[in-house]
Amino acid sequence: MALSTLHRRAFRAVGLSAPSWAKPWQTRQTATAGRQGPKIAVLGNCQARAIAQAMRLLAPASAVDLVPFGRLKRDHGHIDTLARALGAYDHVFAQQFTADLIPGGDIHALRAARPGIVLFPTIVFTAFHPDTLYVLGRPERGRPHFAPSPMGLYHSALALAAHRLGLTLPQAITLFREEVFAPLGYLDVWDAASRELLTSAAEIGFPLNREILRWARAGSFMHIINHPKAMVVEDIARRLLAESGLAPEPVAVADYLGDELIRDVVWPVYPEVAETFGFTGSYLFKNKPVGGAFPALFDLESFLRASFAIYDAQPGDALHCARVDAWLATPEIRALLEAARA
Repeated sequence: MALSTLHRRAFRAVGLSAPSWAKPWQTRQTATAGRQGPKIAVLGNCQARAIAQAMRLLAPASAVDLVPFGRLKRDHGHIDTLARALGAYDHVFAQQFTADLIPGGDIHALRAARPGIVLFPTIVFTAFHPDTLYVLGRPERGRPHFAPSPMGLYHSALALAAHRLGLTLPQAITLFREEVFAPLGYLDVWDAASRELLTSAAEIGFPLNREILRWARAGSFMHIINHPKAMVVEDIARRLLAESGLAPEPVAVADYLGDELIRDVVWPVYPEVAETFGFTGSYLFKNKPVGGAFPALFDLESFLRASFAIYDAQPGDALHCARVDAWLATPEIRALLEAARA
């Protein structure tokens, strides 16, 4: 099933994370108590949740409400109802979304009905995690559906390719090395990933050229391809406030709140990839914890074993991945991967 670039970016980033860990701040009554400043609404996905959390710290006089993508249709029913609800706020910050999230239109229809909405970018950056992707399962009710993996909905392209080729677990492990990564382009993703992020941000009037240079100096600034670390979240939240005439507090979000999105999946930066950026990587995968339990951890072998178990349980035609399909249809790449049988 073909998806547009915007649809893929919006759809893959919606509803992938658990609700915020800060339970008291999830309720409007608690979040607005004693806050008499300008009212703020933040509309978006899991990244918006982190940004709203940061704004509650950086703008302590303001009531900040999160309007999550995953609840637009349930809570508002129609784009016109959503627009009326947002009229109660002094400032509305929103990520882009497509018309399938709520009847009546997309982000453009919402901005037409409620002028003054300020857009902020959806951060998707693949350079640190070039092996990570989503895999489409069989459509549910006629709509695209992401297949599960040991890491929620995130898959390894190499793991899926190895399974498609019928490689054993020990053979699959040997694919995770520089001699395989280099021909696949895993060690040279920075320019393309930066260009895509900067272009998408510039298109909505929120250029990130200065920010990406600062983020890069800190090493990896992503937990996974669409979950930025706290410094990224803070920069976006601070800019939105400042550019809207609000003076953010001069404090570091991480010092007060920690890192909101680290409570979800953390995909490692493979050592061979990390070396190209000048830091140390690993093959330790962290899943999203359940309740107060310690999160499940996987080394490379246990991650691949768990991935294979999931793939084994799927019918042969149930999983779809354009990248892996292209690999297996390219003789040179197929030969590279099948060399693991030797």
